[in-house]
Amino acid sequence: MDKNTNIYRALDRILYFSSGVNFLYDIGIFLLRGALGLLALFNEKISRFLAGRKSTFENLEKAIKKGDRTLWFHCASLGEFEQGRPVIETLSARNPDYKIVLTFFSPSGYEVQKDYALADVIVYLPLDTRKNAKKFLEVVHPAQAVFVKYEFWPNILNELKNQEIPTYLISGIFREDQIFFKGYGGWMRKVLLGFSHFFVQNSHSLSLLKTLGIQEATLSGDTRFDRVYSLLEKDNTLPFLEDFTSGRTTIVAGSTWPKDEELLTDFINDCKLDEVVFIIAPHQMDSARFQKLKGSISKKSLLYSEGVPDKDIQVFIVDTIGLLTKIYSYADVSYVGGGFDREGVHNVLEPAVFGAPVLIGPVFEKYQEAVDLVKRKGCIVAKDAESFEKNLTALISIPEFREKTGDICRTFIAENTGATQIIVDYLDQRI
Repeated sequence: MDKNTNIYRALDRILYFSSGVNFLYDIGIFLLRGALGLLALFNEKISRFLAGRKSTFENLEKAIKKGDRTLWFHCASLGEFEQGRPVIETLSARNPDYKIVLTFFSPSGYEVQKDYALADVIVYLPLDTRKNAKKFLEVVHPAQAVFVKYEFWPNILNELKNQEIPTYLISGIFREDQIFFKGYGGWMRKVLLGFSHFFVQNSHSLSLLKTLGIQEATLSGDTRFDRVYSLLEKDNTLPFLEDFTSGRTTIVAGSTWPKDEELLTDFINDCKLDEVVFIIAPHQMDSARFQKLKGSISKKSLLYSEGVPDKDIQVFIVDTIGLLTKIYSYADVSYVGGGFDREGVHNVLEPAVFGAPVLIGPVFEKYQEAVDLVKRKGCIVAKDAESFEKNLTALISIPEFREKTGDICRTFIAENTGATQIIVDYLDQRI
């Protein structure tokens, strides 16, 4: 996980621990704004984080009139958007007279989805001050507010409750180490009362909420299963990969970080298996890093920006965004990066839906779908370089093992669909 992303994910944690009383929380927000202003002088992402918020209210006021009916969806970043997307699209289709307001906390979500066609206005969520919360809700006046997975902003949630606006958390997941379940987390426990209903991914989350006396909660599952399952109905063809992958065992490594790439390059350079090709799609877009990665590989390799791979190429490096989902459809074996870094593995569902066995690193416990797929043996954990080489070699060289593991993945996705229907049926009846 890069330092910029760590900064964004740390912001709410820092604020939570300053939130003994409203006054301290508000001071924390004020100090945070000043600190970010200084950091923005040296950090492009934080600069965009602040600059984007300067136009939030202006853009909202242009797009929304007093007589408009609106539905508001908030996502922390890109991953949460993918969880919310099936609900946004289904609920919007059922209620075409409502305008969709979509907000993001981080640039990594906003920059990728700022042109999302099914939202009427897409903006950064303003910093969580009381003044901003009141102004935001005055302009947006949503019939419902939907938060995806997490993001518990006290002033905004308190104002939603004060204005009696129905507010929902979807695809929520709770753990004992969160502040709500600590002895010092009383103030944040009260903030949860801003939600009218919770839709959670697993029974453990449901039980944790009940320990706080929260009964308005439903075990719905994770909407991402519906999202990835729908990919099977789309055209996932990428013409530039057709000849490259035809007749050859294709290994797709997606969302990789430097630690993942070290393991991959060592394996590729030592690989003596015939008719095996590798596609690597790093998580972070950095031209210098792409060149370094290419230079570390002894086999003939090519960047996406350099042209179309032919049969002489063995390693194809994807130095662009937006293609990984379709690329996974070409995978005979997938490796999902992030599992050797502190924040953990990325999305294992996208390769799994195409029936590709999934290999990951050892840090995955925070991600329920990865935990469940590991238990079912559709996802294999490499604890170190030795087990990485052993498991990847087995998946490549033993077709029966590869096919059986891939079938487990495909079945796992199909059996866990349906969360969107549960959530949308509930919300639709209350608009």
